[in-house]
Amino acid sequence: MTRSAKVDTIAYATLQDAELVGLARQGHREAFRHLMQRCNQRLFRIARGVVRDDAEAEDVVQEAYTHAFAKLSTFRDEASPATWLTRIVLNEAYGRLRQRRPSVDIDAITESQLQDHRVVAFPSRFGSEDPAAAAARGQVRRLLEEAIDALPEAFRIVFIMRDVEGCPIDETATALGIRPETVKTRLHRARRLLRAALQDSLSATLADAFPFLGPRCARMTEAVMARLEDIPQENPPC
Repeated sequence: MTRSAKVDTIAYATLQDAELVGLARQGHREAFRHLMQRCNQRLFRIARGVVRDDAEAEDVVQEAYTHAFAKLSTFRDEASPATWLTRIVLNEAYGRLRQRRPSVDIDAITESQLQDHRVVAFPSRFGSEDPAAAAARGQVRRLLEEAIDALPEAFRIVFIMRDVEGCPIDETATALGIRPETVKTRLHRARRLLRAALQDSLSATLADAFPFLGPRCARMTEAVMARLEDIPQENPPC
């Protein structure tokens, strides 16, 4: 039996993320494809939370994946693969951001600034999902995305990780290199800012914000797989 035939018999979808990393270290690139497909939406949302541009966020995630694949030997089990990849994405995204402008001290945001956001009224519920309702839901989602984009950077990333992606506090703190108490504080302030712009009835749309499934997910995954052909792995295990 050839090596490729052996790869095809592996039930990648049933494996844990750490198992996929282990297979990718052994040269099973299909395992890395499955890991990407699991992490694509989360990493895209986080990258977009930093750079606030869809196309650049895709590029950030692709670069992060290529860096991660080349450095698979550096992955340690102290953190989950998703957290490890999140750190790489954040490093790439913030590196690009630093090239654009200097960083802002989040503690410099005053209480008065927290109140300077427009309040927008929205319907209290969506109703049946006929075409008109679906169009209205899409419009509300776009308004919500714009409100999230308008959050101060440090608040925005915490909000996306905690409320949009549902990451635990400890995992968010680890990925961002901050204390769990800081995560709680920033999330509280982010929610206050959003409440100043949006009514609580919009909370049902959070799971649909910044979608990254379907054709876009497949296209980016294939683009990374093509790039990986030219990247040697460091010290692959025997």
